[in-house]
Amino acid sequence: MTTRYKVAQWATGDTGRRALREVIGHPDMELVGVLVYDEAKEGKDAGELCGEEPTGVLATRDRKAILDLGADCVVYMPRATGSGRTRAGLTQEELLDDIVPLLASGTSIVTTCTDLLARGVRLGPEGQARVQEACEKGKSSIWPSGSDPGFFTETFPFALLSVQRHIDLIELEEFGDLSHRPSPHMVMEQMRFGKPVDGWDPDRRKNHLYGEYQPALTVLADAAALDVDEWTATGGVAAAREDVSIYAGVVEKGTAAAQKVVITGRREGVDVIRFTQYAFVTRDVDPHWDLRDTGWRLRIHSDAPFDIQMPLPVSLDVLADHVPAYNANGPVNAIPYVCAARPGILTTTDLPPILPRGPRPGGLA
Repeated sequence: MTTRYKVAQWATGDTGRRALREVIGHPDMELVGVLVYDEAKEGKDAGELCGEEPTGVLATRDRKAILDLGADCVVYMPRATGSGRTRAGLTQEELLDDIVPLLASGTSIVTTCTDLLARGVRLGPEGQARVQEACEKGKSSIWPSGSDPGFFTETFPFALLSVQRHIDLIELEEFGDLSHRPSPHMVMEQMRFGKPVDGWDPDRRKNHLYGEYQPALTVLADAAALDVDEWTATGGVAAAREDVSIYAGVVEKGTAAAQKVVITGRREGVDVIRFTQYAFVTRDVDPHWDLRDTGWRLRIHSDAPFDIQMPLPVSLDVLADHVPAYNANGPVNAIPYVCAARPGILTTTDLPPILPRGPRPGGLA
């Protein structure tokens, strides 16, 4: 007999809306609640919020109302957290105030919040203890899906580890062409494309990405038995060789047109895992970097080597329509596995391979 899971969606941004849509369409899940932050969304039907037919489930801003549902699982997807308030997101204390009561009540959680990666190392010992105690009290579990997107730093590489006996180095590269991104403030101000290269602060983006990705990379390194004893991060910028017109404006010759962050794990001074994220608006940059189509590349240097390239098979003009799926689908697919897991803060190594049980009838629109 198939189990039907009672699921609540917490937050309905780009990723949350996609997750909400998939929960509604999942034959083994019953949507029982939706938490929103925007007053304008309160009282709206969950289906209206994500482009589906009415469900009869109305959105609320009342956290206690979600807690009182007694859901099997909450899909928890608020904005980024941190030791201080970041962007429009939560602080870590606010995060704990949300998840601890849910877990203690017996509701498991799947989440995109990276504070819970590597068993919540970023929360510190006190925060980790609060979450673990809540899980034990409620016999519940919480699983973070990894960095953005989680499958590339965690789930996907694990499939290739199964055929390895000796690994020298794992290299992960992420490429993002932002030339078509319809977000001028994000591209030109937050990312600082088109700004002078002189005086570029390599720590500005490096520190944020290190905090987001290093815990996920630690999970991968541990799974591969790479025994990392040192982690480092460096940042870099490359300039446009010619003026280039992008959706967000004009990036002039000599100004910032590409940037990268490299996070490296070493063992006894030797690189054993390396993650590089490239963001760019043109490939014609100085110095020359091996910039590729938006997507990912994974190389494993080992006795069974791999070099796998995964460019996204959609044009940049419609990419924004597809990106939420890479972040939302994994947590939704993981719900049955997390609900069945032992109590505690989980990593991907605690779960069996996550598969799309109960596909959406008729496929995706």
